[in-house]
Amino acid sequence: MQTVDTLETMLEHHPFLAGLSHDFRTIFCYCGSLRRFASQQKIFHEGGAADHFYLIVTGKVALETFVPGGAMVTIQNLGPGDALGWSWLFPPNEWHFSATTRQPTEVISLNAAALIAAAEADREFHDELVTRVANTLHQRLVGTRERLVELYGSRR
Repeated sequence: MQTVDTLETMLEHHPFLAGLSHDFRTIFCYCGSLRRFASQQKIFHEGGAADHFYLIVTGKVALETFVPGGAMVTIQNLGPGDALGWSWLFPPNEWHFSATTRQPTEVISLNAAALIAAAEADREFHDELVTRVANTLHQRLVGTRERLVELYGSRR
């Protein structure tokens, strides 16, 4: 079982939380647990209930979407230092993509309900959390656009 000290140290060094105050990191520590996934294991499924937020510590994760009449398409590959999943923050709180590990992967799994409760109780924490998630969302949108251009740009 992972100790709080180790989880706190992992959170302190994760790029998503760079520059975050000790008090706010403590909130993430309270909401978090370490999870391990085998290669080719689903972390979450498109359309499923989005109830966690993940910080990738080791491994590789593919963000995928189902293309009607086709198959699963990898939109972006994520690795250590990346944040995974933002759908928990926005109603209807359903995943917009699927996430599948491409190798054994270790993540810090953060309980979304606990993060939201902390954000509702502390406006400063709310603003910090939303700003960091918005940055992740921006990165995902840029990555998705690049992948779509890669997939469909050559067909013109």
